[in-house]
Amino acid sequence: MVGATTTRRVAPLVLHLIDPPVVLAPMAGITNAPFRTLCREQGAGLFVSEMVTARALIERRPETLRMIQPGIGEWPRSVQLYSVDSSAMRAAVTMLGKENLADHIDMNFGCPVPKVTRKGGGAALPYKRHLFESIVSAAVEAARPFGIPVTVKMRVGIDSQNETYLAAAKTAADLGVNWVALHARTAEQMYEGKSDWGKITNLVEHLKPTGVPVLGNGDIWSGSDGIKMMEETGCAGVVVGRGCLGRPWLFSDLVAAFEGDVARVKPTLFQVREIMFRHAQLIVEYFESEERGCRDLRKHMAWYLKGFRVPSELRRQFGMVATLAELRSLLDSLTDQPYPVEVGEKPRGRTSHSRPVTLPYGWLENPDEMPVIELEDAFSGG
Repeated sequence: MVGATTTRRVAPLVLHLIDPPVVLAPMAGITNAPFRTLCREQGAGLFVSEMVTARALIERRPETLRMIQPGIGEWPRSVQLYSVDSSAMRAAVTMLGKENLADHIDMNFGCPVPKVTRKGGGAALPYKRHLFESIVSAAVEAARPFGIPVTVKMRVGIDSQNETYLAAAKTAADLGVNWVALHARTAEQMYEGKSDWGKITNLVEHLKPTGVPVLGNGDIWSGSDGIKMMEETGCAGVVVGRGCLGRPWLFSDLVAAFEGDVARVKPTLFQVREIMFRHAQLIVEYFESEERGCRDLRKHMAWYLKGFRVPSELRRQFGMVATLAELRSLLDSLTDQPYPVEVGEKPRGRTSHSRPVTLPYGWLENPDEMPVIELEDAFSGG
C-alpha cells in the first residue's frame, strides 16, 4: 500500500488501479480509521469511510471531521457522502477538494434505515429522478477541478414494485461517475435472505455501452464468493460489507482467491486474538481515550469469536471489557483452536427482516417531481 502524502496524487483513481478490485463498504459505526487499517493490512484495494452527511461536513462538526480522518499511511483517502440537497453536496465536495481531504468520493444512495429514508435520502432518493440527477451532477462537477473521482453506491430500489437501479445508474454514468456499486437487495429487504446477483448481471449489461464498470455487493462471505460473483455477473469488482465484521482477514482470503490460490485463509483463535488486541490498541489511540475506545470495541467481540468454543461467562466479559489490560488478560485465557469455517463464514452483522420503507409523505406519487424536502440532520453515519 502506498503511504500517505500531503499533496494530491496526480494519477486519477480508476478501477484498474485498485488491485485486486475489492472495496470495503462503508458501515456506520464500523469502518472508522482503526478498522480500515486492520483491513488494509490484510490486502485489497479501497477502504471507504463511514457515511457522513454533507451538511455535517460543511458545518465542520468535530465528530464528522474525525470520521473522515485517514489512518496512518492510508491512500486512497475515500469518503462517503450523503445528502438530499445538491447545494450541500456541491459545497461538501468543494471543501474536500480545496482542503485536500479526500482522494475519492462515494455517494450513498443505498442506505435503507428509516432515519435516512424518511428524509428522502439513501435508497429512497433515486426514485426522484431529477433530484438524483442534480445531486450526482453537483458532486461530479465540484470534484472535477481537483481530479477527484466520484462513484455511487445504490440498492436495486425501494421495493420490488419500485426498482430504480437501471435508470439511476445510467444517469450517473452519463454524468461522469467512475463506477456504480450495486447492493443487490431493495431497501424493503434490508438484509433479509440472499441478494439477487442477477440484478448485478442486468446492470453490467445495461452500462456496457457507457464503459462505466459495475461493482457487486451482497453476500460476500469468503474469497470464493468474490470470484463466484464476478464470474456469474461479469462485474468488475466486489464490495464487501458484513462479511468482514470480526473478520478483517477476509481481505487476505479475497486477495489469495483473486491470485488463484486455492488455499483458504483460516486463522487460529490465537491468531485472531492478536488481531483483536491490535484493533483495541488502534481504536484507543483513535479516540484518544481508553474508556471510549474499549466501549466502541465491545460490539466487535461477538463477531471475532463467532464459531469458536468460548465459555458463555467469558463471552460476557469480553462484551463488557473496559481496559486494554483487562482485554489482554481475557485473550490470554483463551485456548487455541482451528478456525471454525462452517460457522465463521455464515452471515453476520445486520440480519434485519424486510419491512416497508419509511418515506416522506407522497414520495411515490410522481418520480419526475422535484420534491421540496426537509434537509438532512447534521448527523454523521447512517
